[in-house]
This record gives sequence, structure tokens and C-alpha cells, in this order.
Amino acid sequence: MKKAFVLTILVVFILSAFAMAAEKIKIGVAIPSADHGWTGGIVWWAQRAIKDWSEKDPDIEFFLVTADSPAKQVGDVEDLMVKGIDALVILAHDSEPLTPVVEKAYNSGVFIVSVDRGLTKPVENVYVAGDNPGLGRVSGEWLAEALNYKGDIVVLEGIPCVINSERVDAFNEVMAKYPDIRILDSQPAYWDTARGLEIMENYLQKYPKIDAVWAQDDDVLVGVLQAYKESGRNDIKLFLGGAGSKQMIKKIIDNDPLVKADVTYPPSMIATGISMAVFALRGQPLEGFYQQQIPSKIILAAELITAENAELYYEPDSIF
Repeated sequence: MKKAFVLTILVVFILSAFAMAAEKIKIGVAIPSADHGWTGGIVWWAQRAIKDWSEKDPDIEFFLVTADSPAKQVGDVEDLMVKGIDALVILAHDSEPLTPVVEKAYNSGVFIVSVDRGLTKPVENVYVAGDNPGLGRVSGEWLAEALNYKGDIVVLEGIPCVINSERVDAFNEVMAKYPDIRILDSQPAYWDTARGLEIMENYLQKYPKIDAVWAQDDDVLVGVLQAYKESGRNDIKLFLGGAGSKQMIKKIIDNDPLVKADVTYPPSMIATGISMAVFALRGQPLEGFYQQQIPSKIILAAELITAENAELYYEPDSIF
């Protein structure tokens, strides 16, 4: 009788463990539409992570939605909540209008992973982003050294926002150390190729001598390089973008005389965010991480890409 009771308890325990292992979970992924290269990379990496995790764990149901406006993304999050998601991975189209609906999801028990742009209130369980001050600092240090600490620079910034300010402020702090380096001009290009082309055309008309260009973003750099090529000038020695697009990394690999480096701000961070949601819902700590819970904040280093390591960062199948 005692043995039968123990056997029954054991069977129940095994069945319960099996049921827990096979428990279905639902993860919503809400991201901006692919309106430029980097967000195109975000969409590509989200799709890749969902495919990889679906093959590893068929008991995860993913819902991927893209939005071309904050209003559309608010509606997307509301729809995901109706579907009964257990976790939300979100890259906010715009932080302020998305915070209230994400807060609603957070307060209802949805596990929130916020990626990149962040929210205006601490209503996420995990935050994943690139190192924005690091991007500016690494860019400034490489350019200064490549210029032998003297020369005239023009800057094309991103969208006027906290992220952009962090990058530009860190870049300017580096340049302030070198009195023989002058920043001739610095204007917002909104991380947009067409704006990059337009502003660079103006810079080329306004300044007869430019030694280097910091475009901050590879999408902007595409327009900058086009303007420079069409101008017929040959005085600019160096062009530096940012984010590590495959187009610019390929130029580095091919020893392009104008593009010799880049700095990472990887769109693969959305895939990392998706993994964090899976680990959290499965109660699975990171390998080699001694705490049982996953980190609440993950800041990905801004890494310098040069000819020596470019192959490691080249993703030929990526859209970005």
C-alpha cells in the first residue's frame, strides 16, 4: 500500500513536470516598420529569432507586429493583450505615447522587455539597448587618431532626442581634448539617407576644406558618400558612420579608401530581447550567470569595426 502511494505520487510529479515543460506561452513582439536600413535590420533579426526559438521550443507562440506610427503601435499592443500574451518585447516607435499602454500591460502581469528607445516610466522588467555614449566616444577616439589629432570635421547627427544627445555629447567630449581638431558644423540628419545627401551637399558648398565626416549612422552615410562622389571633390580623407550595416562592413572588408571603420549599434538587440523574454518565462537563467533571474538591464558595447575584425560582424543575409 505504501509502495503504491509512493508510486502514485511519483507518477503525478512526473506528469506535472512534463506538463510544466510543455506549457504553452505567448510572446508578442511589437516593433516599428522597416522605414530605413536599421529598422529593416530590426525586422530581419526579430524574424530570425522567432524562427530559431520556434524550432527549439514548439510550445512558444509568437505574434510579430510592425507599426508605421506610434498610434498604430499602441493599437498593436492592445490587440496583443487581447490575445493573452505572457510577454511583450517592444521597441517603442516613440517612447511617450507608448508608455501608457505598456504600463497597462505591465500592471496586468505581462512580462515586458523594452528594447532601444526605452519608455518614459520604469514599466519594463528588462531593458536591452546599445551603448549610445559609447558609440559617440568610440567614434570620436577613432577619428581623432586617424586624423593624427588635427583637421576639420563636419557632423551629421540623428533625430534630436536623448539618444542622439548622448552620442553627440560623448563625441564632442573626445574632440574637446584636441585643440587642433575643429568641428565646422553639426546638423540633424534624422538618420535618413536623403537628409544625409542634402546636408552634405550644403556642407560641400559651404566649406572648401573638410578632412573628415562623422555621419553617426550608416543610412546617413550612404547619402553623404553620394553627395561627395557627385561633387567631384577629393579632399576628404575619412568618413565614419555607425550601426554596422553590411554595406559599410563590406566596404571595410574590400579596403575602401574612404570607409575604413564603423561602430556597432546592432539591430540584433531585438533578437536578444526576444531571448530574454523566453528565458524569463521559462525560468531559465543565462548560462554562466550565477543569479537565478536574468539581468534587468543589458547594454551592448559599442565595438569598433576595422579591417582586422570586419569579417566577424558581416551578415550577408541580413537586410541591413
